[in-house]
Amino acid sequence: MKIAPSILSADFSELGAEIDRVTQAGADWIHVDVMDGNFVPNLTLGMPVIKSLKPKCKIPMDVHLMIEKPERYIEEFIAAGADYLTLHIESTSVLEKSLLRIRELGCKSGITLRPKTSIELIKPFLHLVDLVLVMTVEPGFGGQSFMSEQLDKVRVLNSWRQQKLGNFLIEIDGGVNSQTAPTCVEAGADVLVAGNAVFKGEKTEQNYKLNMSQLR
Repeated sequence: MKIAPSILSADFSELGAEIDRVTQAGADWIHVDVMDGNFVPNLTLGMPVIKSLKPKCKIPMDVHLMIEKPERYIEEFIAAGADYLTLHIESTSVLEKSLLRIRELGCKSGITLRPKTSIELIKPFLHLVDLVLVMTVEPGFGGQSFMSEQLDKVRVLNSWRQQKLGNFLIEIDGGVNSQTAPTCVEAGADVLVAGNAVFKGEKTEQNYKLNMSQLR
């Protein structure tokens, strides 16, 4: 199981140091949520911040685009440093072309969907992705409870993977903590995105290591 701390929960005044702390504490990836205030209500960071953080990030940077028409910025996000670039099926009318372009540029491609979106809609694209992200909260909103029913999507994805419909990792994002993590892994998840569960408490490598050990 891989743990991908979400830097939305880190101290924005010292993001570089925060990335170094969780990396030294044993994080596998760094998860970056990009929101445009349109596809989702909130605004977060963009290419310039990712580019400035990339030299400090010694582990894969997992970038989740919650933006309209992400195909407009694929080249820029990859140039900025994304190692994985995940697109919402609801956000683009040229998904196949976009996923192919991501791979063409040497980046790992990902696909995701809102909780209310049927998992069947992404089935035709599984052969084009390296990662499928299952949202267990509604994207763009904070303070939500873990939607355990979304684990059914993980189970379906795991069965499709066993049927050789694709060669992809399954990632979960939203409400992941020491209580929900075991059920995620049991359902078939490979990567857990965790924000507050990792960054809570003292801003020290030792504390972050303890937080991640509780998830594992």
